[in-house]
Amino acid sequence: MNPESHDHLKHPPSIFLRTKKEDPYNLLLPPSVTSLGIKSRPPTSQEAALFRISPERILSDKRTSLMIKNIPNKYTQRTLKETLEESHRQAFDFLYLPIDFKNGCNVGYAFINMRNAEAVLTFYRKYNGQRWSMFNSEKVCEITYARLQGFKAMHRHFQTSTIKKLEDAKMKPVIIR
Repeated sequence: MNPESHDHLKHPPSIFLRTKKEDPYNLLLPPSVTSLGIKSRPPTSQEAALFRISPERILSDKRTSLMIKNIPNKYTQRTLKETLEESHRQAFDFLYLPIDFKNGCNVGYAFINMRNAEAVLTFYRKYNGQRWSMFNSEKVCEITYARLQGFKAMHRHFQTSTIKKLEDAKMKPVIIR
């Protein structure tokens, strides 16, 4: 397949899997994607701005779904939920930590839906820019807005994905109503 013949692939969506700490925009794409001729690229400043959180605007923004980045790979859905509940019990209604099926470890990011904008603000202040306390990790948590917004959108997305068909509950999103 000749990648140059695919005009629609010239500016593919970015996959935000970081490969180097010192170069946060050196992105790693899986072979299934690169075989199609899709090349990684850093997000444009406009793309990055869509998901960047400004603490002074959180309460007026009203978005409640977040992406938690740079999670140490040893965290499980249970340990992440317990960690987050230490400071934000009852503040979120949805949590999903994707797991790599091959190695059984998380992929380094999670999605969470907070119940309101006030919870987003306290959550952002507590975790963004902080090192993770478990597993002696050097990783620094980064919080951004998620692409999908709201409990219903996240729940609907994962209800129609292959995740729903998994037997292992540890691989499925946690829904707290």
